[in-house]
Amino acid sequence: MADTASGSPGTEPSLLNPALLACIVTAALAGLLFGFDTAVISGTTDALTKQYHLDPTWLGITVSSALWGTLVGALFAGIPGDRFGSRDTLRVLALFYVVAGLGCAFAWSWGSLMAFRVIAGLAVGGSSVLAPVYISEIAPPSKRGGLVAAFQFNVIFGILLAYISNAIIASLHLGADEWRWKFGVAAVPALVFMLLLFRIPNSPRWLVGRGEEAQAKQSLAQIGMKPAQVEREIGEFRDSFASDHQRGGEQTGGEKLSWSRHAKPIMLAVMVAGFNQLSGINALLYYLNDIFTAAGGALSPDMQAIIIGVVNAAFTALGMLLIDRLGRKTLLLIGSVGMAACLAVAGLAMGGILPKPLVLYALIGFIAFFAPSTGAVIWVYISEVFPTPVRGRGSAIGASTHWGLNAVIAAIFPTVAAMSASLPFLFFAVMMAVQFVVVLVYFPETKGVPLEEMEKKLGVSMR
Repeated sequence: MADTASGSPGTEPSLLNPALLACIVTAALAGLLFGFDTAVISGTTDALTKQYHLDPTWLGITVSSALWGTLVGALFAGIPGDRFGSRDTLRVLALFYVVAGLGCAFAWSWGSLMAFRVIAGLAVGGSSVLAPVYISEIAPPSKRGGLVAAFQFNVIFGILLAYISNAIIASLHLGADEWRWKFGVAAVPALVFMLLLFRIPNSPRWLVGRGEEAQAKQSLAQIGMKPAQVEREIGEFRDSFASDHQRGGEQTGGEKLSWSRHAKPIMLAVMVAGFNQLSGINALLYYLNDIFTAAGGALSPDMQAIIIGVVNAAFTALGMLLIDRLGRKTLLLIGSVGMAACLAVAGLAMGGILPKPLVLYALIGFIAFFAPSTGAVIWVYISEVFPTPVRGRGSAIGASTHWGLNAVIAAIFPTVAAMSASLPFLFFAVMMAVQFVVVLVYFPETKGVPLEEMEKKLGVSMR
């Protein structure tokens, strides 16, 4: 959308427009399924260990199975996303969510469970690329950070719902089939998401890139733009794609994503995604019940997990409020310092050097710094640093980095933690100190920069 800095305040559609809000909310629901499907397994690890006689290594393989699917989904989602559009590709991924939830509920063996978890991973990985891309392309620049961060908020909300759902199902005492219900309930919101996707338009930027200006005008009108605004937006999109064509691109999907031209965006996407996982966030969330069982405490592991989920949601909301005010870089710097300190305390407590009850408070502090910093920034940054013709494929690089590291860390965490309870936390603390230096030296601020001007901001090479 046109930026208020470069035009009159009236060039942006009102955020109160129901159609625009419906598009944002619908795409952001992918985040809820993302969070639920990845975190729900934390409440099943004990049951799966007993059901399939898993040692720490095989438990790690079981937990990480979905994450290998996310890696594949993230790596290849940009190709159909650029060709068929984010909206239509998300419809297929929504069906994957439904099939995966029901499949896990009725799994007849360990192998079948793993297969359906991989399908869930394909959906999570693909939607982690395409939902933020869709939101970034229809959101006004002055609000883009907060609106794309709504996807991350829904990820966190989905994680919280998974913890609450696990606790409620556990309280029903369903016996040996309890873990099946924990997985199966995910099919319900997935079906709602799939139906809602049939009520939102394609991205107008993507349509203009394909030469479908008539449909792009309809899309812009549907999200609340007046006729004069529609013509202005179409003109800006057309000029942007004409510039890309002069540099060698043709249409959306026609320009190649290349290291020689897109080195800076690629490096930024890889680093923001990599450091997100090197904070240890997902490994800690997947094994939260096991961590709290080892640390002890007056509260049950399920209740401590819910506390972490509530803190995560509250501080992610704070990040949504701050990301377009303080900016992406500032939030990353503040978060790096806080996370490093809290992870160091958690590591020392898990090792017995500090009292073990401090683990809960250290992880609360860690989440309070993670959520509004790298938690809120990652999908915003990845979705906005690439030029429109390669945004889907560029975002796939960042997302696949995220999921690849996620899978590796989740797979080895139980084995490493069995060797030394403190070592994983101390390693993650060191990585956050490294993140501070890298962000300070290398990362540019992208707050409020229109997508059409991002190439100049990042120094993408001209041809």
